[in-house]
Amino acid sequence: MTRNEVEQLTYQTQALLSIGFTPAEAEALRRISMTLHRWAEHECNGAIQRDGENGDGRPFWYNTNTGTRCGPVPDREAGALKRLKAIIGQRNERSAEPVLFYVQGDPRGCALYLVRPGDVPSGGDVSSYYNRGIAIA
Repeated sequence: MTRNEVEQLTYQTQALLSIGFTPAEAEALRRISMTLHRWAEHECNGAIQRDGENGDGRPFWYNTNTGTRCGPVPDREAGALKRLKAIIGQRNERSAEPVLFYVQGDPRGCALYLVRPGDVPSGGDVSSYYNRGIAIA
């Protein structure tokens, strides 16, 4: 890790600790964000696709060079989202101010944002104000 990456990680960890997460939860959130980011890259490149009419079925590897289906892939996105909901739920049980999360499917930025109370105006949609929250990189 470079010095800048260490500073960014330290700042991110301190920000998460300040809003009520434990150090272990902060590390788990970082790993979840990396998993979601890799998954979004594979989906964007077409290497991972899903069965079903709406793309909500089981994921599979797709060879973009030959145009053939290669085989099933473990649904790491579903697992990461399940762990994310559990961590956010545990944190929200400990604190009076709930934290929301937003998962951005575009691989060009951070995949996971935590939105604190007050970041989203009352009646506003979190998808319009997620960049006011904490980006988990």
